[in-house]
Amino acid sequence: MYKILISPTAKKVYFVLLTILILDTFIVSLQWSAVAGPKAILAQNVTVQSTTSLPSTPLIAATPIAAASVPNQDVLRVLTWAGGEIIFPRRGHPQNIELEYLQQFADEKNLKLEKIRVKKFVDLIPMLLAGKGDVIAANLTKTRERAKLVSFTKPYMLTKEYLVMGSQSKILKTGKDLNGREIVIQRGKSYESTALGLQKVYPQLKIRLVDSAISHEALYDKLASGEFDITIQDKNLINSASAYRDDIKMSLQASATRYLGWGVAPSNKSLLNDLNAFLKAQNLIAKTTPKSKHRYKSQWQKIQETKTVRFVLRNNLSSYYIWRGELLGFHYELAKRFAKEHKLRYEIIVAPNNVALLDYLLEDKADIALGFLTPTVQRRKKGIAFSRPYHYASELVIAHKDRAEIESEAELANSNIYIRPSSSYWESATALQKTVDNINLVAVPENQETELIIDKVGEREYEMTIADSHIVDLEMTFRDDIQSLIALGAPKSQSWAFASGNDKLLAKSNAFIKKHYKGLFYNVIYNKYFKNQKRLDTHYKDYVRQNNSGVLSPYDDIVKKYANQYGFDWRLLVAQMHQESRFNPKAKSMAGAKGLFQLMPRTAKELGISNVHEPEQGIKAGVRYMNWVRERMRKDEVQEDQLLWFTLASYNAGAGHVRDAMRLAKQKGWRDDVWFNNVERAMLLLSQSKYAAKARYGYVRGQEPVHYIREIKRRFETYDNILKRELVVAN
Repeated sequence: MYKILISPTAKKVYFVLLTILILDTFIVSLQWSAVAGPKAILAQNVTVQSTTSLPSTPLIAATPIAAASVPNQDVLRVLTWAGGEIIFPRRGHPQNIELEYLQQFADEKNLKLEKIRVKKFVDLIPMLLAGKGDVIAANLTKTRERAKLVSFTKPYMLTKEYLVMGSQSKILKTGKDLNGREIVIQRGKSYESTALGLQKVYPQLKIRLVDSAISHEALYDKLASGEFDITIQDKNLINSASAYRDDIKMSLQASATRYLGWGVAPSNKSLLNDLNAFLKAQNLIAKTTPKSKHRYKSQWQKIQETKTVRFVLRNNLSSYYIWRGELLGFHYELAKRFAKEHKLRYEIIVAPNNVALLDYLLEDKADIALGFLTPTVQRRKKGIAFSRPYHYASELVIAHKDRAEIESEAELANSNIYIRPSSSYWESATALQKTVDNINLVAVPENQETELIIDKVGEREYEMTIADSHIVDLEMTFRDDIQSLIALGAPKSQSWAFASGNDKLLAKSNAFIKKHYKGLFYNVIYNKYFKNQKRLDTHYKDYVRQNNSGVLSPYDDIVKKYANQYGFDWRLLVAQMHQESRFNPKAKSMAGAKGLFQLMPRTAKELGISNVHEPEQGIKAGVRYMNWVRERMRKDEVQEDQLLWFTLASYNAGAGHVRDAMRLAKQKGWRDDVWFNNVERAMLLLSQSKYAAKARYGYVRGQEPVHYIREIKRRFETYDNILKRELVVAN
C-alpha cells in the first residue's frame, strides 16, 4: 500500500549516505556534533517510588545496504528495537503502547502488521532507509540530526530525560556532583548529545559508549550491581521499569521536553500523512499543555476521548500472567473483549496488592478493577461501586487432604483460619465465629494471594483457609494435597468494580456482562481457565507399561532420528514428550499449546512447521525448539552439566521466568548456575506476590517447572535403568 518512490539520483545519494551511516564511528561523531543543542536542564533530585521463548519474530541484524525495495502492499512493516521490549507489561510499557497504536492503524487500513525486531538500535534508521521496513516504533526521540534523515510523525508523547543510577549509588544533589562520575550510554541513542552537553558544563564528567545491542534491562542490571555508575533514560521508560524494579532510582532531570514520534522514510509521504491523520483522529497527538483533570464530564467521556480504558488486575493465575511467551488470564481476556467491542484501546495495570486493586480506582489510576470481587458494605462505604454479577462462587473451607472430613460447621471448632483482612472471606469467617466455638482468625499479609495461602495449607504451614470454589477448582488441576471441608452458605455474587459516581461506565459494563454472562465467549474462556482436566492423566495410560517390550513410546524411531541430529539423549526427549502430552499427538493445552511437544502455534510457525499434530512434524519442531532454547540458555553461562535442566525449565515456563529465578537466587545467596536446590528454590518463590512484583516477567506458578523437571528426570532415570537391565539380560 505504501510504495517508496526513489529516483535513480536519489538511489545514489541514499547509497552513499547509508554506507556512511552504518559505520558506528560516523554515528558517534554525529552525536558529538550535536553539542550545540540546548543546554541540558538539571532539576531537583527525584526518587521514583516502586509500585508494583522464542522471540515473536527473529532478531534482524543489519546487512549491507542495498537499494530500497518496494514493500508488500498488504503489510505494514514495523521496525522495533529488541533491547527496548518488556514482555510482561505492568503499566503500559512505552514500546508496547506504540505497537498497539500501530496495530490499530494497520487494522483500520486492512494491513497485516509485521514486527521486525532489530538487535542494534543504531541499525533502525539505516534499515528504514534501505527499504527493510516502513516505520520505526522504538520510543524514538526526534532530534535535528535524525530529522535530516527520516520524517517524523506528529509526537504521540512528550517526555524528559533523567539521570538514572543504582538504588545504592551515591546520590546527586546538584549538577556539580557529576564531576568525577561516569555516564554510560548505548551507542546511537539521543542521550549521547544530552551527556555531551552535560560534559561541557561539568568537564570532569566521563562518558562511556556501549554496544547499542545492550537492552534497557541489561543496563538496569549493571546499574543495580554497581558495574555502571549512571545512565540517561526517558521518564516514560523509567516509570515503566519502576513498576517492578526497586534496585534503580531516578535522579536529576537532564534535558528539556523531548518529542517522541514514529520515523518514516522521507519519500514515503503517503504513509506519513496517513499516520498523522490516524494520530489526530485518535486524539493521540501530544500537547505541550497538560489536559485538565476536570475537562471531562464523566469517566466514560474521558475514556471515549482518549479511546483508552484502563483495567487494574492482579498478577496471578486467574487474572493476568505470562506463560511460554503468551499473555493469559480470565480477566485479561474479558478486558480485551470489552475494549474491542467498544472500539477502545486497553491498558493493563497490575496492582501490587489486593488493597491497591480498589485504591487505584479511587485515585483515578484505573477505570475498572477485575478480580472476582464480592460487593461488601465496607467496600461501598469506601467509595466503590459494583456491576451486576458476572460470576458466582461458593466459599469453601480448605484444609490439608489428611484432615478428617466433617459434616457440619460445628466441627470447625478450635480451628485456625488464615485469611487476608481486606478480603471478603474475612467477613465470612467473622460471621462463622459467632456460631462456632473457638474459631481463631489469623491475619496474613495483604500481598499473599489466595493461591499462596492454599499452598501453605497444602504444606501444613497454615491449618485452614477460605477460598472461592473456582480458585479451588483451578488449584485442584495442579495439586492433590488439599481438600474442601464444607461450603459456607449460598454462592456469593462477584462483580466488576468502579469508583462511585461513574454511572455511564457502570451502565456500559453492565450491558457487556448481560450480553456475555454464560454465553459462548464467557463459557469458552471460563472453561479454559477453571475447568481444564488434570494433566490428561485420566485419558492416557502410562507408557512405562510398555517397557517390557523395549519400547518407550510409539514414536521412538522418530525421536532417535532428531535426538541424534541435535545431540540430545533420545530417552530424555521421550520422557519430556510423556510429560508434555502423554504421547497424544492431538493434545492441546488451555494456553493453546499443541502436539506431542506442546508447542505454541506461533513458535511452530517460526520453526517452519505447519502441522504439529502430525507426529513427525511435531517431534521435529519440539526437538528443534529444545535446541534453540538450549543455545539461548548457554549464553547465560549456565554450567554445562546443568544446562539440560535450565533448558527444560525455559522450555516449560519461558526463559524470562528462568532468568528471574536466577536473579532471585543470586540475591538470596544461592547458586544462580545450579538448578536443583538452588534456582528451583527461587522459582518456587516467584509464586509469591512479594517476589513476583519485582520480577521482570511477574508471577509464575513455580511448582510447574519444578515438578516438570523432577518428573522428567525421574522418568528419564527409569528409562535408563530399564534399557540397562535389558542390555544385561541380552548379554
